[in-house]
Amino acid sequence: MIELLAPAGDLEKLKIALMYGADAVFIGGQNFSLRARASNFTINDIKEACAFAHERGKKVYITTNIIPHNEDLEGVLEYLKALEEAKVDAIISASPYIIDQALNYTNLEVHLSTQQSAYNTNTVNYWYDKGVKRVVLARELDKNQIKDLTAKTKADIEVFIHGGMCMSFSGRCSLSDNMTGRDANRGGCAHSCRWNYDLVEDGKKVSNKTFSMSSKDLEALEHIPFLIDANVKSLKIEGRMKSLHYIATVVSTYRNLIDTYLKDKNIPDFAPYYEELTKAENRLASHGYLEGLPGVEQQLYHQRSEKPSQLFIGLGVNYDEKTQLATIEQRNYFKVGSEIEVFNPSGTRFTCKVEDLFNEEHEAIDIARHPKQILKLHVPQKVEPYAMIRKIV
Repeated sequence: MIELLAPAGDLEKLKIALMYGADAVFIGGQNFSLRARASNFTINDIKEACAFAHERGKKVYITTNIIPHNEDLEGVLEYLKALEEAKVDAIISASPYIIDQALNYTNLEVHLSTQQSAYNTNTVNYWYDKGVKRVVLARELDKNQIKDLTAKTKADIEVFIHGGMCMSFSGRCSLSDNMTGRDANRGGCAHSCRWNYDLVEDGKKVSNKTFSMSSKDLEALEHIPFLIDANVKSLKIEGRMKSLHYIATVVSTYRNLIDTYLKDKNIPDFAPYYEELTKAENRLASHGYLEGLPGVEQQLYHQRSEKPSQLFIGLGVNYDEKTQLATIEQRNYFKVGSEIEVFNPSGTRFTCKVEDLFNEEHEAIDIARHPKQILKLHVPQKVEPYAMIRKIV
């Protein structure tokens, strides 16, 4: 069975990812993870995360994927044993030392990180023979190379399908470390590739235009059927620092696509899935390497492409079915008269008009201006806890 794997930067995002259709989540602890600026999980958080996931028949993987220097290795085994005690389902690692410690001294399942650049059958089988259960392939393989590799390897194969793409070889960038002293391979990426640069020759600018070295984000909607049929075991969404709304939107979109294809073995029209993804904040996207070596059109040389979305206006808290009064936590500006869409974790959704609006003291108001404010409004159908409420524009 194919697995949909989603990111989570904190406990709330983890719950959202699982509620909206992920089969598993990957999270970073406070040690040995490549996302130092994410809201990384304490051991107690990890225990709570595992309990929440396991109650729902789902899994939690922990990233221990830094490329460590000597000074980074203190406490590795103690940390791995704490993860084992917390009942995590696997760790994702790139360091042979961390992998050996896990395999030799714990019962942790180990997945090989994409940072190890697994490109070929022999490499994948080497790690499998050492005890690694799953290999996250290098991102520079096209879909036919992936299909050929899965047919000849013994390990489960995981492939990235959506999110930010590092412009460096398998993510092993040294720009950040050299320019800011923040080592991307030890959790400190400063996103130096997205800065604006001048092209200079002999001390003089060659052009008045600045440029960046960033790639477009990956968006593999139309490649999902191929990857499923190629026997890829896990499809991975990237973005531990993304918002609740982004995670809910992207996870549910791929969940629906996967389930539709598994049921009918056919996706007659990808347009609705693309339309749904546009509701989340996104950068410009492409197919990455899946269709072969990317060209100029896959890069972002002369522009930043962040597309912040203000469609997400509230998070469901509860609903009184007798009075049809929904309680929500406000996230963005909206007002009486706004057309909204309610998107529930169960998959149900409906649209309606905001006819009234009340604050916590049940005083009538016209406009919601304050993020995180608790509000009430009448809506005709159930608003589930953690429902995404969007403004229709």
